[in-house]
Amino acid sequence: MGREQWKKIWVGSAGNMVEWFDWFVYASFAVYFADSFFPKGNDTANLMNTMGIFAVGFFMRPVGGWVLGRVGDRKGRKAALTLTVTLMSASAILIAFAPTYAVAGYGGVAVLLVARMLQGLSVGGEYAASATYLTEASAPGRRGFASSFQYVSMTAGQLLGLGLQIVLQRTMSEDALHSWAWRIPFIIGALGAAIVFYLRRNMLETEVYAQDDSAQNDPERGTLKALWAHRREAFLVIALTMGGTVAYYTYTTYLTKYLSGSAGLDKPTASLVSFCALFVFMCVQPLAGKLSDRIGRRPLLITFAVGSTFLTVPIMTLLKHAGSFWPALGLSLLALLVVTGYTSINACVKAELFPTGIRALGVALPYAIANALFGGTAEYVALWFKKGGIESGYYWYVAGCAAVSLIVYITMRETKTIDLNRVKPTKQEHMSSQQSVPSP
Repeated sequence: MGREQWKKIWVGSAGNMVEWFDWFVYASFAVYFADSFFPKGNDTANLMNTMGIFAVGFFMRPVGGWVLGRVGDRKGRKAALTLTVTLMSASAILIAFAPTYAVAGYGGVAVLLVARMLQGLSVGGEYAASATYLTEASAPGRRGFASSFQYVSMTAGQLLGLGLQIVLQRTMSEDALHSWAWRIPFIIGALGAAIVFYLRRNMLETEVYAQDDSAQNDPERGTLKALWAHRREAFLVIALTMGGTVAYYTYTTYLTKYLSGSAGLDKPTASLVSFCALFVFMCVQPLAGKLSDRIGRRPLLITFAVGSTFLTVPIMTLLKHAGSFWPALGLSLLALLVVTGYTSINACVKAELFPTGIRALGVALPYAIANALFGGTAEYVALWFKKGGIESGYYWYVAGCAAVSLIVYITMRETKTIDLNRVKPTKQEHMSSQQSVPSP
């Protein structure tokens, strides 16, 4: 992989890292600021309200996917990536200085809601622009490896958030974290976004987009009409995302809350378990991405779906009774290694389904819809089951979503050999994908 390709991956990943730092610190620090924006009372109810606003951000993601996906296809990947980080910076500033319930009543909730809507718009476009950029910036035989850095950067952003949380937990009192220190990560996120804005203004456009004259001269590129012509691929993105996004958010953003709220670990220990598990998870992403460049995308996706379908219930049940750091870490690592079969390659799989002129929107909108329906609601559904006294019902929900995606993975075609400048695979590629169907 050449120097210019590494430069493109670095700039795209750095921006993605900051985007997801801002996105995830909301979930990570929600346990500290939930009571600041609502009347004192039931802690679980306040956390559910706060995570309900978190879910609103996901429901804005389809809008962001549509608007910013259109920008990415019509104006270029660089333009979309620059706009996403601008929106994220603005949202981080709003959260950092949002007034509490004691100061402005529900006015603080309104500010929080607007900020999450902006974050939803931003991330809705960021995922597709980043996935498309990283996939197009790499050589044909290295797309799985290159695109895996999307989740490397996403996880790095979350690790920075968790690392900061651990530092604040160990250097500040519980009262300070609940009263004002929870604002610190949002201030840091806003500053980081400003730096990335500068980097992205000077980033290079991908050659696939820059050289595709047919896509750039098409007045319908980046439109819903053009996407409808590829509706089968769009529905495929929704279906193959369903199980992966539920499992991912269960073992990342929800894991710390589950370990502290259900497994009985103290908050610092729960945060440390998440941090260590996510660090290993981040490191194995490129290895799995590189493996997919050799054996194909479908074997990894099927491995994830089988593992998630049959292991979710026992893993979550054992986690609830882990009791200490090491058992919790081992089980969390097992869960995240299973999820790696999805996270390491899902960016390139989706990008490989669409032609250049509709690739950003084709990835963005259906993926954002799937995340709004399943990823964004995962924590809320988990807390709903818990509040209803049937927490184990959530384990079966996650397994069921993975089972649906498993059916899709088994029946879909292989995408690793598809030319990014073509809509359909050649007959030879189609026969190759059929011959490489692994046994689930």
